[in-house]
Amino acid sequence: MTLTQLDPAHSEQNAELAEKVIRKLRAGMMPPSGMRRPDAATLKNLSASIEFRIDQAAAAHSNPGRPALHRLNRTEYANSVRALLDLSVNVSALLPPDDMSHGFDNMSDALTISPALMEGYLRASSKIARQALGDPKATPTTVTFHIPRVISQTKHVDGAPVGTRGGVSTVFDFPADGEYVFKSAFYYSLDGPLFGKNQGKTTQLEVSIDGERVALLDIDPNIKLTDYPQTPPVKVQAGPRRVSAAFIEKAEGPIEDAIWQPDLSLVDLNNAETPGMTSLVHLREFSIFGPTKVSGVSETPSRRKLFSCRPAGASDELPCAKKILSALARQAFRRPVTDSDLEGLLSFYQQGRNEGGFETGIRTGLQAILADPEFVFRIERTPPNVEPGANYRISDLELASRLSYFLWSSSPDEELIALAGAGKLHDAPTLEKQVRRMLSDSRGETLATNFAGQWLHLQNLKDAQPDAFLFPRFNRNLIESMRRETELFFGSIMNEDRNVLDLLTANYTFVDDLLARHYGMPNISGSRFRRVQIADENRRGLLGQASILTLTSTSNRTSPVARGKYVMEVLLGTPPPPPPPNVPTLKDSGGADRVQTVRERMEEHRSNPVCASCHKMMDPIGFALESFDAIGAWRTKDSGFPVDASGELFDGTTLDGPVSLRNAILNHSDAFLGTFTENLLAYGLGRVLDTYDMPAVRSIERRAAQHGNRFSSFIFGVVNSTPFQMRRADDNEASGGHH
Repeated sequence: MTLTQLDPAHSEQNAELAEKVIRKLRAGMMPPSGMRRPDAATLKNLSASIEFRIDQAAAAHSNPGRPALHRLNRTEYANSVRALLDLSVNVSALLPPDDMSHGFDNMSDALTISPALMEGYLRASSKIARQALGDPKATPTTVTFHIPRVISQTKHVDGAPVGTRGGVSTVFDFPADGEYVFKSAFYYSLDGPLFGKNQGKTTQLEVSIDGERVALLDIDPNIKLTDYPQTPPVKVQAGPRRVSAAFIEKAEGPIEDAIWQPDLSLVDLNNAETPGMTSLVHLREFSIFGPTKVSGVSETPSRRKLFSCRPAGASDELPCAKKILSALARQAFRRPVTDSDLEGLLSFYQQGRNEGGFETGIRTGLQAILADPEFVFRIERTPPNVEPGANYRISDLELASRLSYFLWSSSPDEELIALAGAGKLHDAPTLEKQVRRMLSDSRGETLATNFAGQWLHLQNLKDAQPDAFLFPRFNRNLIESMRRETELFFGSIMNEDRNVLDLLTANYTFVDDLLARHYGMPNISGSRFRRVQIADENRRGLLGQASILTLTSTSNRTSPVARGKYVMEVLLGTPPPPPPPNVPTLKDSGGADRVQTVRERMEEHRSNPVCASCHKMMDPIGFALESFDAIGAWRTKDSGFPVDASGELFDGTTLDGPVSLRNAILNHSDAFLGTFTENLLAYGLGRVLDTYDMPAVRSIERRAAQHGNRFSSFIFGVVNSTPFQMRRADDNEASGGHH
């Protein structure tokens, strides 16, 4: 970065470079370490004066930007369908995954549309419409659930009846009233016998629907790999029902075996019948086959939501169809319905009506709604009287959509559409009241699962594969618990409207028995998450959570570089430059003559001067977290040597472990809060931020600082910001056009 082009007295003339300088100053990366450094107050004043000039120039010529045409991503699509039809759909089976841009999957620049994707939406609309109404002509199909080997089945599974262990529990949507058969398959050892065979003839698998037992299968220990025990046909009514297949728990409490066996019992399938070792039967696949002997379709939640009226005779059919389709279209298109909308939908209805009666007509109309661009895209229109290149306020209905996709990742509900339709939503007190209502609604949890999950990169946990022989306590269940801990923790900051800096410092977290044992916390049993106080200072806040420590490690060791890069990029907003090409990889610990710690291997690697300049910034941060192993458990030794967590941060602060690192980040809390705001605004707008958005980010920060950095003040800051409420017309757009 060369500063010859920057005049600090006129930073607005080169805002792009000035913004880079502001970032480096806030994070304490300027001047470079080892150089003379003014005191903190002087540095703060310098960055404040550069910011002031840019913000002043922006106030005179604001640019709210213009998100590209916004396609609903998979999560938003599934949530919008649930809001519309009271129906949960498995979108991953219907649509391809979304691309991510700048860490988020709701960025309009990445939500492009291809012919294959368009076809996916058309197929999805047909499947969902059929699922919503149920299908009296349903033909038998098989749906199979596969339970991965890396999931331990020694404990109770959420949703299954009490007194069972392992297996699977899921909500399945039965397409029609009829008979269904349930089949099971189990894990076998590599040389043939059933895994868990030494339990003898006592193993029983219970199949239940909505908690009621419908079958109990005795599992023969000599069962062959090709045998699939199945239930007799079971009568089930249409609609979503909780189906569980789980083993009856015959004993509980500690087990004393001759051979110690890790929780991840299926890493090694050889011990199917080892004497002196308790191995339990594990379910591998569970299939539902049906329906046969279809007798119709019972009332289901989605049918109740759909059929706001029922025609008594032929003359009632059209008025009733009008009522149903206009209510659906209003919610699906997120605006009041026009005559031409209704006309188009009724022609689809008529087509289906002629083929197969009233319900087929409604289904065809619903399918047309679900495939309509007005449902699949969030369309924002330029009003007719706006000059090209001018800023204008978006309509209340567009604001309602922006709000609900920001806070709920779903479509606006009736209350929002009604207020927006009446033109009252942009009114400040009304808007504030709606935002508070939406945050307290359970749908607001998507901020913790979607926004926080993507900002903190929690989706990368699914790729974590720690070495089972180095970390025998590790299994998939633990990964799920790690992720849930961080989501619940972020959710508590949000729901209790705490200071956002508590993300770094909070003295509490949420654990179940798996995590408690992982963290060495006593007296916690069961799979329910509960809030616990943290006695150990090192564990406080995000940097003490196993989720983040695991996703910044490799399968067999910690990665100080990945951890350092994570803190710089995700928490401080100053990502290091990408590594130069052809960098040699870090060698294994078992070197030529002796075992080395990760730190020693890193120091050899850093002796290359090309690498040293960046590593000098990242590595000390990562070394401060070296006392956490590759799955986030505390340790005092690495490869048999005491852990050395010492280092020096780029601003000269000495580090000696997690507490010192946390305090060092808090010394640059403006960088952390700025990064949080930037990510929240980008997620809320659904577009990548540009240099011209930074003044809006700072104004949100300043507003939040006056309210103690409370979570809600950042949300209100985003909602009231210029880029959220305004839009710029295309420079060469004829007024009144679409985009």
